Amino acid sequence: QVQLVESGGGLVQPGGSLRLSCAASGRLSSVNAMGWYRQAPGKQRELVATITFVGGRTNYADSVKGRFSISRDLAKNTVYLQMNSLKPEDTADYYCNADITRLFNRGEYWGQGTLVTVSS
Repeated sequence: QVQLVESGGGLVQPGGSLRLSCAASGRLSSVNAMGWYRQAPGKQRELVATITFVGGRTNYADSVKGRFSISRDLAKNTVYLQMNSLKPEDTADYYCNADITRLFNRGEYWGQGTLVTVSS
C-alpha cells in the first residue's frame, strides 16, 4: 500500500502565504513525479503544479505562475507547495497526486485533500 499524507492547509488572508506538504510512504520502489491539484466548490479539479523527482522539472498552471513554487525532498519522498500572494480565487480543496512505481507496477495515487481558504 502507498499512503499520501498532506498537511498545511488552513485559513489565510488575501496576500498571505501557506505551505502545503505531502509525504509518500509505504511499499514503494520509486517516486516518479508528484504534484498538486485543486477543486473549488462547483468546479472541476484542476492542475496546480507538478514536479518530476528525477531532474526536478516543474509545470505550473498559468493562474499560479509567479506566486506558487513546488519543490521536493528526495530523501523524504515529500513534495511541498509554497503559496504566496494568495487570492480568494485560490480557495479550494488541494489534493496531492503521485506517480509511483511499486515493484514493477506504475500507478497514480491521491491524497485525501487539504482545504485552503483565502478570506478576510
